[in-house]
Amino acid sequence: MVKKVEGGILAAKGYSVASKRVGIKASGTNRDLTLIKSEKPAMVVGTFTRNIVKAAPVKWDMEVVERGIAEAIVVNTGIANASTGAEGYENCKKEAEAVAEALGVNSEAVLTASTGVIGPQIPVDKITAGIKDLAGIMVSTGDADAVTEAREAAKAIMTTDTVPKEIAVEFEIGGKTCRMGAMCKGSGMIHPNMGTMLGFLLSDLSIEKTFAQKLLRAVVERTFNMVSVDGDTSTNDTFVWLSNGLSEVDEITADSLGVSLDDIDETGDKDIRDISDNQDYKTLYEALYKVCRHLAICMAGDGEGATRLFTVKVVGAPDYKTAKTLAKSIVTSSLTKAAIYGRDANCGRIMCAMGYSGAEFDPDKTDITMMSEAGSIKLIDKGRLPEFSEEEAIKILTPDEIIAICDIHAGDFSAEAWGCDLTHEYVTINADYRS
Repeated sequence: MVKKVEGGILAAKGYSVASKRVGIKASGTNRDLTLIKSEKPAMVVGTFTRNIVKAAPVKWDMEVVERGIAEAIVVNTGIANASTGAEGYENCKKEAEAVAEALGVNSEAVLTASTGVIGPQIPVDKITAGIKDLAGIMVSTGDADAVTEAREAAKAIMTTDTVPKEIAVEFEIGGKTCRMGAMCKGSGMIHPNMGTMLGFLLSDLSIEKTFAQKLLRAVVERTFNMVSVDGDTSTNDTFVWLSNGLSEVDEITADSLGVSLDDIDETGDKDIRDISDNQDYKTLYEALYKVCRHLAICMAGDGEGATRLFTVKVVGAPDYKTAKTLAKSIVTSSLTKAAIYGRDANCGRIMCAMGYSGAEFDPDKTDITMMSEAGSIKLIDKGRLPEFSEEEAIKILTPDEIIAICDIHAGDFSAEAWGCDLTHEYVTINADYRS
């Protein structure tokens, strides 16, 4: 059983965090620098942007993940440290060295992350001075104010986000109680192509790196890569998973869970929930999926300028790949997103997005139903537009979450994707982003 608990990124054993404002951008009052430390060196895996233009911290972190050990993370908001050349990479090294000196860790085991405006160099002197200050005020798992400080850290990594995004879960593996805590930021430049954000997952499992990396990629493909806000894939997308083993559970490997590494499909084209009958595998998968799905939905609902979370469920597919392809095509359609904003029951836009997705299906067998807390209404019946009440449709399309159920009646597979409506406010935010 996997249950939600309090604590955010400080839910698992052996982590500490602190955040503060150092003034990376002159305007504002928000905290803009965060420091995280693991009590002991942790196994680390990660997924990163597929954008060819990769920010300096992405390049730095890919090398840390390749080495497989992380001891600390430093995150700044305000400036992305992207398109900054050799100087940007050198600044990541300076940050890591400052963390190493302040916390007594190995600089090559320090992850760096940045988010904000692309182009400017980060004010590395402000950041390194801030790191020294943060090292003296860190709050650890189990401290009286751990829940509060974890929430403040989730706020400190925000840019245009309007709410912090965090989750923690508790579960049992091998008779031992284990925890995962995570936080992420993401509001704009969100589009399927891993990872669509900055995200940090901390756990107290002991887990073999190759298995963890494949499992993470597989779950990311089914959660974060099923989110789209605006069709833009960021230069800074990073999601890292640290696990320090302090739950004292025996090392988790694919073999110990009865899993073949070859069966862990990282493309998202096959369902991997039931590739092993081992209960510990099912629990581990459920925990990781629950954490990532929760954060993915939080990002979709907090898209820049969004007024509604838009969930797409494709059901009745002959295989998972078909369901996934159709769901992603619908949720990324700008015309569909605009219709959700305008409460316009124009399911022709959904049918159109399904038709150009590249997936094979029979339009004449397709049903589309729109749902919300206000009720449900079928807007496509076997490929045709039925009679319906416009007033009833507007009522159903008004609440904060709108769900489209698309049944293609061709099998038993399904997939979900998440996005938001496309609003005038999105344009306003991004027209004035640098100022």
